[in-house]
Amino acid sequence: MAETQGKASTRAKNKYNANNYDSLRIVVPKGQKDVIKAHAEKYDKGSINGFVNRAINETMERDSTEDET
Repeated sequence: MAETQGKASTRAKNKYNANNYDSLRIVVPKGQKDVIKAHAEKYDKGSINGFVNRAINETMERDSTEDET
């Protein structure tokens, strides 16, 4: 029975994620993932996803500010 619950919860999580998030796949040179992960652990509490989102948001904000000048 626990196995059925696990499968149902996985389906529910997958459905929620599909409805609420877009997914991106990035490719980096071998070894770069470890460098990014170490940086994220130091500055973003270990979340590579959080670090990448922060990097994207800060870059887009900076680019927008440059466009206004």
